[in-house]
Amino acid sequence: MDQTKNTSNVNLPLQGAGRRRIIISGGGTGGHIFPAVSIANALKKLDPSTEILFVGANGRMEMEKVPAAGYKIIGLNIQGIQRGSIIKNLMFPFKLISSVRAALKIIKDFKPDAAVGVGGYASGPLLYAASLKGIPTLIQEQNSYAGVTNKWLGKKAKKICVAFDGMDKFFPADRIIKTGNPVRKESVSIAGKQMQALELYSLSAHKKTVVVLGGSLGARTLNHSIQAGLQKFIDADVQVIWQTGKYYYKSIIEQLGENFHPNIQVREFLNRMDLVYAAADVIISRAGAGTIAELCEVKKPVILVPSPNVAEDHQTKNALALVQENAAIFVADRDAEAKLVDKTLELLKDKEKQKILCNNIGKLAMPNADEVIAKEVIQITINN
Repeated sequence: MDQTKNTSNVNLPLQGAGRRRIIISGGGTGGHIFPAVSIANALKKLDPSTEILFVGANGRMEMEKVPAAGYKIIGLNIQGIQRGSIIKNLMFPFKLISSVRAALKIIKDFKPDAAVGVGGYASGPLLYAASLKGIPTLIQEQNSYAGVTNKWLGKKAKKICVAFDGMDKFFPADRIIKTGNPVRKESVSIAGKQMQALELYSLSAHKKTVVVLGGSLGARTLNHSIQAGLQKFIDADVQVIWQTGKYYYKSIIEQLGENFHPNIQVREFLNRMDLVYAAADVIISRAGAGTIAELCEVKKPVILVPSPNVAEDHQTKNALALVQENAAIFVADRDAEAKLVDKTLELLKDKEKQKILCNNIGKLAMPNADEVIAKEVIQITINN
């Protein structure tokens, strides 16, 4: 039996002695940084007097994104294990030890009431240092398969906030709270925006539209698969909004030429995700935890092609968690070039399957995850 708790409707007390001081650590990717900032915003909304300090890894994305969101951040000189680089890995133990020492000093100076880890290089040293000093810790595990660091940190954490069922395989069941992952509210607010979306991309309301999401940097397999099947989309009179990503846009445009076909809208990056989602009849995507959380909110038929190039192959496990609920279609990365476009066209013709997928993925949505997690953070400061 699944022992995961769901606290989506919980109302927790906010009283506490004095002004709370919270450290939030982690980052490395947008998938870690956005939830971290979202939790911070929710904490400030619940109690504006809360003082928040971020701890990240020097040279990583959070060192720019967090200050841009209005929060102070301190960087640790920490890295992950580098695949294929023995020389760089020789430095890892020394960087880890120095990062734990730096984290202990941060905790001594800031005097936090709680420490929150969202994943990424910095969360390990910071949460470990916090536990050494008796500071209560909370982990936000975004994926359906916990990484090595979070499994280790979970042994001492007061609470582990998760987005998927069955996480008692990795963490103590009595400390797991099913909260979901925070989503960008502005990105999933799609009601009544379809016509605006189609106008933005000069598309027709009388044709089916496929959206391809490979992330801001891009996904090689998705790009190769779509490019290989472009003529099939054109022959079927299907429209495509194709996000190539930064690394691939220029070469694809060079190969296709500008204004390749009116049905095929090629973009390096998609700024208005609400309009992108609103335009879609079917969405093709990687299976990062943050993206899945948004897809559950927008309730559109989804084909997931997980990236195989991530730790513990967690995207595949994220995708299969939806497939098991008949909430998404799965195409393996190795099969995508041969099967993805055909599977997409098949789904576009199957209205009953689309209806089932929309209904089931919508059941998995967990709105207000940021506020629920923030309340759990406040609770561990009260109970400590």
